[in-house]
Amino acid sequence: MGRKDSKKKTKDKKSSDERMVKGVLDITRSGMGFVISPETEVDILIRPGDFNTAFHGDTVRVKIGKYGDGKKRMQGVIMEVVQRKRTEFIGKIEMNKARPDDPVGRGFAFFIASMDRPMPNIYIPESNFHGARDGNRVVVKLIEWEKNGKRPLGEVVSILNEEEPNDSAMKEILLENGFPIEFPDDVMEEAARIPDAISASELENRKDVRDILTFTIDPVDAKDFDDAISFRLLPNGNYEIGVHIADVSHYVREDTVLDKFAYEKATSVYLPDRVNPMLPEHISNVLCSLRPKEDKLTFSAIFQVNENGNVKNYWLGKTVIHSDHRYTYEDVQEIIENGEGLYRDEILFLNKMAQRMRKERFKKGAINFSSQEVRFKLDEKGKPIGIVIKESKESHQLIEEFMLLANRIVAENVSKIKIHDKPLPFPYRVHDDPDEEKLLPFVAFAKKFGHKFDTSSPRAIAESFNLMLKDVQGKPEQHVLEQLGIRTMAKAKYTSENVGHYGLGFDHYCHFTSPIRRYPDVIVHRILEKVLQNKIVPDKKLEEKCKHCSERERAAMDSERAANKYKQVEYMKNYLGEEFEGIISGVAAFGFWVETVMHKCEGLVSISSLTDYDDFRHVETDYCLVGHRSGKKFRMGDKVWIKVVAANLTKRQLDYEWVITGELKEEKE
Repeated sequence: MGRKDSKKKTKDKKSSDERMVKGVLDITRSGMGFVISPETEVDILIRPGDFNTAFHGDTVRVKIGKYGDGKKRMQGVIMEVVQRKRTEFIGKIEMNKARPDDPVGRGFAFFIASMDRPMPNIYIPESNFHGARDGNRVVVKLIEWEKNGKRPLGEVVSILNEEEPNDSAMKEILLENGFPIEFPDDVMEEAARIPDAISASELENRKDVRDILTFTIDPVDAKDFDDAISFRLLPNGNYEIGVHIADVSHYVREDTVLDKFAYEKATSVYLPDRVNPMLPEHISNVLCSLRPKEDKLTFSAIFQVNENGNVKNYWLGKTVIHSDHRYTYEDVQEIIENGEGLYRDEILFLNKMAQRMRKERFKKGAINFSSQEVRFKLDEKGKPIGIVIKESKESHQLIEEFMLLANRIVAENVSKIKIHDKPLPFPYRVHDDPDEEKLLPFVAFAKKFGHKFDTSSPRAIAESFNLMLKDVQGKPEQHVLEQLGIRTMAKAKYTSENVGHYGLGFDHYCHFTSPIRRYPDVIVHRILEKVLQNKIVPDKKLEEKCKHCSERERAAMDSERAANKYKQVEYMKNYLGEEFEGIISGVAAFGFWVETVMHKCEGLVSISSLTDYDDFRHVETDYCLVGHRSGKKFRMGDKVWIKVVAANLTKRQLDYEWVITGELKEEKE
């Protein structure tokens, strides 16, 4: 082999060994890092010295080197941080004190983050203390890394009150999921500059529906009313029903500072004691909130329906409305149940139509998952003092059905548009058919409770689900079968590939109705406006935006689950040592979870706490633990008694112990 060939071989080997991939950095508690990338079959090992300014959760670009440890382990070096998961952290500040008697410190300080994953201390120059003192618990924002790359620089964003641990815990949950807790100054300034007044020229370009009866229906504590309904009888005997949505895209212009920040968040986050909004309050609660007795700019879907509630035609476009009344769900429910109240006839007709549409949806294959929502009653400091169970009533369903109708019609309308014989890229909200691999174990489990499934087609599966959900109402296994059924379903997501929405039974569906709290709705408004103006410009980065919005939605759900878990632990600390009846809500090889009947609070019964009774093994297909000697089963859906033995707020974890009762107690004795 010649020298030239030898050089070529060396070059080829290097290029095959060393390549760049993109992925997410996962730093273990021990300090070792792994990059998870869709471009590689295995995770890439990153040693601490090769993080190159990256933190846990950051999206990074990695240069993969040789397999270096004799175990074919793929190793790499982080070359670039593509996107940070978070830039704000909670922890303590330690001042560099010029003199022992100097309580403030001079020159600089270091910030030590309260994280379970290692990260370097952040250097804070004196100009960035912003009132913080030595030992304060603070929120610090990462600004940049020093030019030599040796240490990160930051500034104190806020000083936390040590007497309000709940506030710190909620903020930490938001930050660890990548949601900033405050809006940057430039975003707030831009929002403040938006004029409140509606110009005459803007009114001329919109359909004026201010003289038509219009109202909003929202939760009692809501401040951002992003949808309203109008109603009138037409001369031809039909009814006109308008679904009017806050025109956020009129105020939040593309590529502005405000728009870019809203896109990064992509969603509002709803925690038990607060809302972390996608948009500043001036926009969400003032400019775009469809408050009564005020002119508001909206994007509308206006339907003409006959007396049977069938949609005969529709109109989509920009409008100006004037809401006549603000209802709570409770107000409307009272009118529905008692037949008396303001605009009674209109409310009753809309409810009748909504119930007809709902019935028709289920008839066509929609699945009737309507699980209970558990909320905490909180005191003035956010401490849980009680449990409230909220159920979906007809007043909620009234709004839900008209929002579903508007979302479906908008998606159907845009789906007809073609660009160069290809569908116009559009952020559909899709929900794929059930995965057979996940479905079959559930079908077998449901059969043990007497529920049969027809799996011959997606439509037949939906019908079987609805039959089961109807049959289990009020039975002990209701909650477990509802929850397991939801878990077998594919996750809904945003994508430009329209595969329909299986759970709703729609071929076309999108999110159009909540642009104050969801960024995909803002994208939908912008595309729809261009379609209506016949100024269509396909967005080449739309799929990337859909993926980002889906990821942010999951992060918001993780935040909400973590916050609810924190509240559960905080609440159950009051009941340490007490015994309660519960339902087994999950089973694993290391134990089973129990949700108390009284409080709906879930805790773990560890398998190690059962060893005095028997040796238990996990039977995955039966969702249960089985005793080796006794044959005793702990199966999902079973009723058991538990004792509350530990409540760890830091880990957001409840520990229960199984309480032996009745015959089992006698048997053991």
